Parts: sequence; C-alpha cells; structure tokens
Amino acid sequence: MEKIPLTDRKYVPTFIFVTSLFMMWGIAISMGDVLNRHFQKVLNVSLAQSGLVQFSIFGAYFVMGIPAGLFMKKYGYKKGVLAGLILYAVGAFLFVPAAGAESFGFFRIALFILACGLATLEAVAHPFTAALGDESKSEQRLNFSQTFNALGTIIGPLLGGFFILGDVLTGNTQTDLFSVKILYSAIGATVFIIAASFWAIKVPPLQESRNSTGAQRTYKELFQYKHFKWAIVAQFFNVATQGGTWAFFINYAVTYMPGMSDQQASYYFSLSMFMMLMGRIIGTYLMNFIAPNKLLALFCLGSITMCIIISQHLGWLSFACLIGLQFTFSIMFPTIFGLGMKNLNDLREKASSFIVMGVVGGAVFPPLMGYVADKYSVATAYLLPIICYFMIFLFAIKFYKPVENKLGQQ
Repeated sequence: MEKIPLTDRKYVPTFIFVTSLFMMWGIAISMGDVLNRHFQKVLNVSLAQSGLVQFSIFGAYFVMGIPAGLFMKKYGYKKGVLAGLILYAVGAFLFVPAAGAESFGFFRIALFILACGLATLEAVAHPFTAALGDESKSEQRLNFSQTFNALGTIIGPLLGGFFILGDVLTGNTQTDLFSVKILYSAIGATVFIIAASFWAIKVPPLQESRNSTGAQRTYKELFQYKHFKWAIVAQFFNVATQGGTWAFFINYAVTYMPGMSDQQASYYFSLSMFMMLMGRIIGTYLMNFIAPNKLLALFCLGSITMCIIISQHLGWLSFACLIGLQFTFSIMFPTIFGLGMKNLNDLREKASSFIVMGVVGGAVFPPLMGYVADKYSVATAYLLPIICYFMIFLFAIKFYKPVENKLGQQ
C-alpha cells in the first residue's frame, strides 16, 4: 500500500507559512499569562481580576468565531489570514497608549482586539491546514502544525520573563509598564512584516472534498453532526483548563516553591511549554500506531492524575507535575479540532468557526480558578480542571464518532 504523505508537494510552501502562524498566536497567548502576573503587581489587581486578562483574550474567540468564518467563506483562506494578522498587529500597537494611561481596562481592550486577530487566524488556519492534503492525515497534519504553536508558547514566557518581569529595559519593572510598551510595539511591527510577506505568496488551488450534489449546505445541516457538536463542548473544556492552568502557573510557583521569583517562574513556565512541544511531537508520531481518539483518552487520564498531585502542593513533586501537565494536554486542541471536522467536507469552514468559538472556555475558567485561589488556595484551584478533562475523556471514548458516507444528515 502506498504511504500517504503528510501534505502534497505543491502545498509545501503554503503549508510551511500557515504552520508558522500557529507559532505566532502561541507567543501571544502565553505572553498573556506573564501579563497576568505583571498586572497583579503593577496595577494592583486581585487574582480573580487578573483572570480577566484571559477573559479578554478568549472572549474575543467567541465574538470573532462566526464573523471570521463568514469572512473566510466569502474572501478565501489567504485574505482571512491577512485580516487576522492586521488585527493582531493593531492590538499590539494599542499597548502603547494603554501603558501610557496605566489603565487595566485599556489593556483589556488592546488584548481583545489583538485576540480578535488570533481568533481569525485560528478559524482560518485549522481548516486551511486540514485542506492541504489527504483528509485521512488531517489530525496528524494539525498536530504537526500545532507543534509550532507549542514552540510559540515556549518563546512567549521567555520574552515576557526577560523583558517584562526582568530589568532589561528599566531598573524596576515592578512598578513600570515601559517594557510592555516597547515589547508589544516590536511584536506589532513584526506581525505587519509577516502580513506583507504572506500577501506576496501564491496559494495553489485547494482540492477539497465536496458533497455529492454540489449545493451549498447550511448551518442547520452542520448541526446534524453529533461529533461536531461534541467537539465544540470538548474544545470549550479543553481551553478552559488550558487558560486556567497557564494563568496561575507563576502564582503557584512563587507560592509553593520557596525563594522563587516571578522571573524564574516565567522561565519554568517556558520549560513547561517545552513539555507541550515534546507532547505534540511524540503524539504526532504515536498517531501512526494509536487511533487519535484513543490517544486523546489516555492523555486525559494522565492530566487528571497530574492535577490531583498538583493540588496537594508536595514541593518539587507537585511542581514537576504542573510542568508535566503541559505534556499530557499537548495533543488535545488539534486532536479535538481534527476529530470534530471529520467527514464534514464542504462544511469545514463553518465548523471551524464554531469550534474556535468553543475557545471561550478560556475566558470563563481563569476568573473561576482565581476566585477559588483567593478564597482557598492556588493549589486547591487546580482541582477544578479535573472536571474539564473528564468531559474531554467522554468525547474521546464515545462522542467523537462521525457517521460514514452521510453528507447531509446524521
């Protein structure tokens, strides 16, 4: 039997560029978790209030999910990518007046606009990646691209720890926002350059699967697919636990690891993102031998075990599990996405919008974990993600199944 390639040769340049976008939003999202800690100290916000950083970021995904999908459907993948990059850059540049005003509300507006760009990129990049080759390799292709997202999440905390929580640009960042202003200006300029580069790339025609009649199908028909609806639910809980875990990583480190500074904790956060990178590399390889849904279920069980140990704050053992937790939830986002779009053919773009909207879980959960951390402890707050992993486990073992050879109903 002829081995199916990850992507066709003609798509390789486009696949490389689109994969690089996964890294770009990984940097932005993980930088938000450094900002979370910095705003607690500089702007004197509580743990629960600082969770609103994630609310601003992931709330944008809920708002932009459908508009991004409609824009992509009308203007195509390439213009969808360009729109996302422009919003990303504009949001980054708005950090300059926000820092000048020293306003937590203004920062949240800037983050929201930036995240509207991220949401647009995600809504476009996932079906774009899925369409760049044989559908049987879609989950593996998405996990490969998400590996570079994990690389971005390593770079984000390193940049934040070095420039924002360190003293590189100023002598005292504990009461200073100048470093935030400079760093996000540089990010905005870089993203604009990337947008200009992608504008010059020629995207070959995509050979996507279509339904047998050739007629344009509706959202009503999309929601007849139960595995798609459960993918939205699973993605909601997946990003909920991801957002909460990341938001309070630094707080956990400085609370339970004696003598650890914010800057040191941010570097350990980056190390944990390296574990996510390794998880996606290994997970992509294991999918050659283990069905994606079964691997997803195994990783869920690993995550539940990790959270139980983390909640007991047993010194380095618990902290090592907090770092290792990124490995066990590494494959969840792309695998849920790939399973949710199975057999949807011409409904992929519509489906992508709704699965991206499921990312709003990351807006809901961090303030909830912050409330538990304020009332009880940061360690206790890490029991809450177990609920999320159980729901993802249900999707992986039962509700992931698409109906074969049915294009319009289920």
